[in-house]
Amino acid sequence: MARILIAGCGYIGTALAECLLAEGHVVWGLRRHPEGLPPGVRPLAADLTDPGTLRNLPSGLEFVFYTAAPDRLDDAAYRSIYVDGLLHVLDALQHQGQRPRRVFFTSSTVVYAQANGEWVDEASATEPTHFSGMHMLEAEDLARSGPFPATVIRLGGIYGPGRVGLIDRVRRGEAVCADGPPLFTNRIHRDDCVGALQHLMSFPQPEDLYLGVDHEPAEERVVLRWLAGRLGVPPPRVEKPGLGGVQRRRAGNKRCRNARLVASGYIFRYPTFRDGYGALLEGTPLRGDAH
Repeated sequence: MARILIAGCGYIGTALAECLLAEGHVVWGLRRHPEGLPPGVRPLAADLTDPGTLRNLPSGLEFVFYTAAPDRLDDAAYRSIYVDGLLHVLDALQHQGQRPRRVFFTSSTVVYAQANGEWVDEASATEPTHFSGMHMLEAEDLARSGPFPATVIRLGGIYGPGRVGLIDRVRRGEAVCADGPPLFTNRIHRDDCVGALQHLMSFPQPEDLYLGVDHEPAEERVVLRWLAGRLGVPPPRVEKPGLGGVQRRRAGNKRCRNARLVASGYIFRYPTFRDGYGALLEGTPLRGDAH
């Protein structure tokens, strides 16, 4: 049984907390408004952007998961949550004399700027041009060079219960395919995000970086057409990218390899988007936040 802090206990953190509790661990969920955390999770009201609220973290923490996410898409919010927030937590742990066995930081594949369908892995170049990737990469460096052992997991597009906006857009006929060369997407189901983090926590010495994506980088148009077929609706229309048409995604265009995570022994519950979205389509109702 370990004493665990989940800083930024939101979509991923809450699901992780439930699984860790089921294993018998003691879990604190830190967020500004901790009301509504799952039963058994010990609430900790604090603001990651305000170091003064982090002065009394639980003692004897053995693992820390930093799973925070900004509430808006802008430069200031990304820096505040990912860079400043992580620094505040690390400083608070150090000033309190804590020695966690490992800190886990959930990053993103936006740190890769590859745009022509290249394959990427943990050793590939990271040269982001958008502020989201820049701040994420800065936070990764902060975690990996910090005072405690750390592991970064770069997650692809997260979907799962409560994040079915793509399904809803296809159903409503609002999804659009970009004409032109293949546009690859990389995904991971929420339950595999949680499963991978649990799995890596069990390692005595995990590596400091993993890619958290499923087995199949998929063309966006393939995913959309597959969903349309399962829903029994017309396939999404195709539009030219650029002015007046569908825009290319800021996430770039690359194919992410999960070989290192698989080699560690992790077995995916949803190896492809077909498995994950198929499970969601079997449940009702399907309404939620877009991803």
